[in-house]
Amino acid sequence: MRTSIIERKTGETDVRVELNLDGSGRLDIDTGVGFLNHMLELFARHGRFDLTVCCKGDTQVDDHHSVEDIGIALGDAFDQALGSKAGIRRYGQRLLPMDESLILTAVDLSGRSFLGYEMQIPTEKVGSFDTELAEEFFQGFVRHARCTLHIRQMTGKNAHHIIEGTFKSVARALREAVEIDPAAAGEIPSTKGML
Repeated sequence: MRTSIIERKTGETDVRVELNLDGSGRLDIDTGVGFLNHMLELFARHGRFDLTVCCKGDTQVDDHHSVEDIGIALGDAFDQALGSKAGIRRYGQRLLPMDESLILTAVDLSGRSFLGYEMQIPTEKVGSFDTELAEEFFQGFVRHARCTLHIRQMTGKNAHHIIEGTFKSVARALREAVEIDPAAAGEIPSTKGML
């Protein structure tokens, strides 16, 4: 079973993430950041990952530490659950419409960390959520999941739709990348023999 439990404690946050890559979208999310709760709920449902996230953070200061550390812990959870990555498809992509917004996402579970984030979010906030924190979340995720992730906004003017479409698109691309490829028969999807 491809599962993981990650606990990350710092002077600013206390995060616990439980992940099952082969789940059905069951979730229990309590980040202390309302908008991020909703985005992670979408992420779990659209990726069909079973996901539990609990964070106690210094949100009285701001949401930055919680959002970044949750991204880091979720990246660690993916890396741990994937193990050697034997038999996975490795690559995933998604072009996802969210009303007037269109988001293109591509992922490679390569073992190399890179985030290409080409977004033009038109407002600084969605409710009380700082929209710049979406990039911080994905940067933390990419560094710790050890993957290459490109996210590009093709069109869109509604910040909420853009960020929501991004989380859905990333989840669906990751679902494709982590799937077991029946034709690969447990092989590492690399000529190097490791990822």
